Amino acid sequence: MRTLATDNRPPKTPFADIVTGCHVLGTDDHGDPVWGHVSARDPEGRGVWLKSGGRGFDEVSYEDIALVDHDGALVAGSGPPPREYPLHTEVLRARPDIDSVVHCHPPYSIALAATGQPLYAFSNGAGPFAGGVPRYEEPVGLVQTAELGAAVADRLGDARALFLVGHGIIAVGSTVATAVTTAILLERACRLQILAASAGGITPELRNPGKRYVHAESDGYLLRTWDYLVRRLDAAG
Repeated sequence: MRTLATDNRPPKTPFADIVTGCHVLGTDDHGDPVWGHVSARDPEGRGVWLKSGGRGFDEVSYEDIALVDHDGALVAGSGPPPREYPLHTEVLRARPDIDSVVHCHPPYSIALAATGQPLYAFSNGAGPFAGGVPRYEEPVGLVQTAELGAAVADRLGDARALFLVGHGIIAVGSTVATAVTTAILLERACRLQILAASAGGITPELRNPGKRYVHAESDGYLLRTWDYLVRRLDAAG
């Protein structure tokens, strides 16, 4: 895993993983100027560490990571916290099985969600989504209240990802690594589906692939992909 200098940061903070996750997203067409965030549950229970507002994924540094409590108050790091912090705090509140949330605006995911079609899991990369990707279709701009965050969390349920129709996506995981990789694989799956549609569509057999891609549903599968993405990032300098 990529090694980053810890300078004088306090121990037991997820700075390195969040910074690396942002950089991975920034090199994989998940950036949308400065919008989008990666978060991690604070291991001491104080709230959520997340990318602060005003910085693109590709330029995030340690100084751009903040700890906010569940009411959005800045506890540590620099601000301002993103206005959509409730999206992270409420999803993490509702899902004790996860420790990280990614919210971003990847183009193919947005485009596929806008068509109203379901995502078909007909590739290895789509394997983690064989159970389907739910859709949140309420016409909201920013998820910047606890009520909206809770509604989004309720629609996500126990899924790995959620389409915020007309807005972007949410991807979640037990770690920053698995949440970021989930976001990247979702975008690739959406891109393949759009390509298949342009070439005539997806065969009925592949619309319901059964257990063909069950091997792609584990965190181990995601982490192998994450390791590659980090190696690629390091090679690019």
